[in-house]
Amino acid sequence: MTDARAKLIDAISAEAVFHGDFTLTSGKKATYYVDLRKVSLDHRVAPLIGQVMIDLISEIPDVTAVGGMTMGADPVAAAILHQGAARGLAYDAFVVRKEPKDHGRGKQVEGPDLKGKRVIVLEDTSTTGGSPLAAIAALNKVGAIVVAVAVVVDRNTGAKEIIEAAGYPYYSAIGLADLGLDG
Repeated sequence: MTDARAKLIDAISAEAVFHGDFTLTSGKKATYYVDLRKVSLDHRVAPLIGQVMIDLISEIPDVTAVGGMTMGADPVAAAILHQGAARGLAYDAFVVRKEPKDHGRGKQVEGPDLKGKRVIVLEDTSTTGGSPLAAIAALNKVGAIVVAVAVVVDRNTGAKEIIEAAGYPYYSAIGLADLGLDG
């Protein structure tokens, strides 16, 4: 395990895991909640997320940009963009809105032109796989080539299987066992 990954796991465990009764996106109940925005927007932790995610996706060739559904993917994409630049890598970032804008240029996907470009869809935590699939649908409309889905924390609630069944490789940096939440 890399030092950055160990530090990231510690930060998530200490600052972003909440215990209690929660309702997930899927409507299912859970006794814990991983609120990754508590750390993905923290100046101490965001660089770790970028480093760990770059290590996770580094073997995927010719990736031009990373991003996903706003808002969960936004800080993850920004962390990868900045940490990539620090390493001399050229990852651009993009944002996918839930709906196209009803003004201006009416775009649903913001950022660089992605037509014909290889991209990775990101998510902070995965539950149902719905957000990445919605992002993929929007990216397909602009001609992007989605080559993978990568998440920071996989909740092990079926998202991996749903994404892979849709034909996309699924990568996760941290699992429940890493956070002491398995079982």
